[in-house]
Amino acid sequence: MTDSLVCPRFSELLTSRRGARIALGVVVMVLVALFGLFGGAEAPQRTAHAPVDSESHQVGELLATFPDADVQSVLVVGSRADTGVLTAADVEALESLVPVLSSSAGAEANGPMVSEDGQAAVIVVPITVGESGSQTAEIVEELRSDIAGEAPAGLDLQVTGGRVFGADVASAFEGADVTLLLVTIAIVAVLLIVTYRSPVLWLVPLIVIALADGLAGRLTAAAGSAWGLAFDAGIVSVLVFGAGTNYALLLISRYREELLTTESHRLALSRAWRKTVPAILASNITVVLALLTLVLAAIPMTRGLGIPAALGLLVALVAVLFALPPLLAVLGRKIFWPFVPRPGVTPRQGRAWRAVASHVVRRPGTSMLAALALLAVMATGLFGTSIGLDQFEKFRVESESATGLEVLSEHFPPGEAQPIFVVTDSKSTDDVLTAVNGVEGVVRAHPAGTTADGELTSLMVTGAYTPSTDQSLDQVEQLRGAVHGVPDADALVGGAVAEDLDARVGNEQDLVLVAPLVLTVSFLVLVLLLRSVVAPVLLLVVNLVSAVAAIGAGAFLSRALFDQPALDLQVPLLAFLFLVALGIDYTIFLVHRARAEAERLGTRAGMVEAVTNTGSVITSAGIVLAAVFAALRVLPLVTLSQLGLIVGLGVLVDTLIVRTVIVPAIFSLVGERIWWPGHLKLSGESAHESREFTAVAH
Repeated sequence: MTDSLVCPRFSELLTSRRGARIALGVVVMVLVALFGLFGGAEAPQRTAHAPVDSESHQVGELLATFPDADVQSVLVVGSRADTGVLTAADVEALESLVPVLSSSAGAEANGPMVSEDGQAAVIVVPITVGESGSQTAEIVEELRSDIAGEAPAGLDLQVTGGRVFGADVASAFEGADVTLLLVTIAIVAVLLIVTYRSPVLWLVPLIVIALADGLAGRLTAAAGSAWGLAFDAGIVSVLVFGAGTNYALLLISRYREELLTTESHRLALSRAWRKTVPAILASNITVVLALLTLVLAAIPMTRGLGIPAALGLLVALVAVLFALPPLLAVLGRKIFWPFVPRPGVTPRQGRAWRAVASHVVRRPGTSMLAALALLAVMATGLFGTSIGLDQFEKFRVESESATGLEVLSEHFPPGEAQPIFVVTDSKSTDDVLTAVNGVEGVVRAHPAGTTADGELTSLMVTGAYTPSTDQSLDQVEQLRGAVHGVPDADALVGGAVAEDLDARVGNEQDLVLVAPLVLTVSFLVLVLLLRSVVAPVLLLVVNLVSAVAAIGAGAFLSRALFDQPALDLQVPLLAFLFLVALGIDYTIFLVHRARAEAERLGTRAGMVEAVTNTGSVITSAGIVLAAVFAALRVLPLVTLSQLGLIVGLGVLVDTLIVRTVIVPAIFSLVGERIWWPGHLKLSGESAHESREFTAVAH
């Protein structure tokens, strides 16, 4: 009895008539069990952006121990609709609003306080904030409803303040994830229909990936809840759809190719599975390991993304490798209708890619210089790029709180809406106040509360500078230097502006730490896959150049088209990670095929053959992934909008420039030495074909 009968290959079991049905039955049972087990899981709320060991985070923890820490003030800003000076009647109308606000909030409101220019007034309203931004949003909406019923004629009223801003953000995200999911599904569906030119086939991978995304959402929520990881579910969903669709495209493309050589669709599918698994696994492992490096990050939202995103990609991998093949096996060759691939039919879709690859291999130096020149032009967008947005700039949606903050900043000291807090030993309160008042730009500072045991006192400091500007950030550093110098005070400086400063430092540290790890992971995977050192080094350098070019071009487009003056803090690191890890995907898909073809035809001819056979599928995969990331622009957060733009642009560059021009040019220039220290085992006939191709090419 032959080995094949004693121990059939797993792929043959997965695609056989009986094995495919058993596999689908197992998949359904596992899905039902996991959906039922994790159906009620909810991920933690978004957390602070500063590192947990930062000074601002410590201040936040200490302030939570003060009496009535859940009672915080919101501001009702009043101004005339015609932007004129408030009249005595206007002020009187605002005064009559105070009892209404007190009744609504359940605490005594204070004011109105009129600005020096007389064009605005503020009423301070203490409210009991909720445990989450959504709960606080409900409280704020009740307050706004009460105000709307009593609003004086001719006056514009906005409820604003730090906690209100966060509540408005939470409200803006309500339903956003559902919108993102629907947009993503629509994009993938349209692109799959265009790719497959079939009214039926596109549904098969889409259903599998949609189920994987649903399961991934529940598993990642459970993981986040168990380990206290805060992350953005939208990014995880985009990764699952993008990567899952790419894996499916690669598998189905090879399946179609094998159907042209064999009558048995099950045998063709089995061969396709075996030949694509190494590339899909290498691609998945690269991105998963790259994402796991985020667990070393200092920023909570960045660190929290690593494990859930990696888990989501593993779910996508399992779905495509173990649920999609048996489904295709059951449906058979007819699923490709009306363009059903059969033995003897000559494929047409690779002719254009063969022409492009042949041209690049004939003129590798010129082709590579032209492509690198384009990347260099894109990279010039980095000049003039700054990092860090203030609170007005972080969200694309308009909100009442943002409008109120703008009015407040125009007529009151800009730091009024986001005061700086200092927590000190109560015995040193006077000395710390003296130090604080000695710092340039401090408008006022006063005690704001004391802990129940009287050991600690909090000071509220109002600055003269607009929050999150360079001046305000410098002021925080000066305040820290001043209060740290007070003996035995153990004073710490926190608040929203201090948190912004600490977040900037933390993001810089994360970039320096994580970026080299991502490059190392990608290098090691390429070495193991290609059994070479030269090729991984060159490919990684090209991928790095491409990532820098995409970030530069994205930064320029953000400024020029969307009036976003800077990149948000997390964008450089996350963009770099996704561009390098996902960009390597297409290199893996191409070069894995190139090595297999090179053993038959030689390196240069093998690369032409690889581009011919993978050009269509890799381009389709790149367009799908770019479009899916572009869908992040439906979310209100500028971070995600910029990330979607940069990664989408970078993926297209990797697909159309790096993979199509630069990589074939490098392989043509370096030749067989690209596989060093390994080597290709060419047959005599293959070596002869390789020499003939080289002679023609040159």
